[in-house]
Amino acid sequence: MSEKSGMIKDALILFAITVVAGLLLGVVYDVTKEPIARQKASAKQEASAEVFAAAESFQTLTDDEGAAVSAETDGVSIDEVQQALDSDGELLGYVITVTDHDGYGGDIQFSMGVTLDGVLNGISLLSISETAGLGMKAGDVLVPQFEDKRAESFSYTKSGAQGENEIDAISGATITTSAVVDGVNAGLKYFREQIIAYDEGGASIEK
Repeated sequence: MSEKSGMIKDALILFAITVVAGLLLGVVYDVTKEPIARQKASAKQEASAEVFAAAESFQTLTDDEGAAVSAETDGVSIDEVQQALDSDGELLGYVITVTDHDGYGGDIQFSMGVTLDGVLNGISLLSISETAGLGMKAGDVLVPQFEDKRAESFSYTKSGAQGENEIDAISGATITTSAVVDGVNAGLKYFREQIIAYDEGGASIEK
């Protein structure tokens, strides 16, 4: 077999392998995409119930075109807003899902529950990939500090929280702490400036 023929044969084999691998990846994607979507939806529902335990159901807010409300606030993504409703369908407050893009390991996504009078029930982490033993302590160190707090915005401290609006930083993980605090502040700002204004005035929520 000539060198040229050998090269053609190798190229055809490589092409066939690439095609087969692509087909297999497509099959795997089709098989797994629905279970993954269901898992994400279930996690989001659990997070909503965690940050708004008094609610019996949740209804996603949509814009005039029927799409889920989303926005950017101070560099933080507002991914979704849900109304928290009681057993009679009365509005209790909102669950806001946000993503801060400035975590040490990338995006940090969480849901936060806010009552109509502006009390932050708490936050529930949905996605985080920070450093083990440092930023990954966010669930144990940061999350409990946001429970049942009323503040226009929060700040973090390394010397011990003194006020309602101060959060103790994770030791050795200032970037993670800052990302979570900034995400919460963006969610609260969106709540004040867009959601409440929408409910009171009936105008469309700005995306």
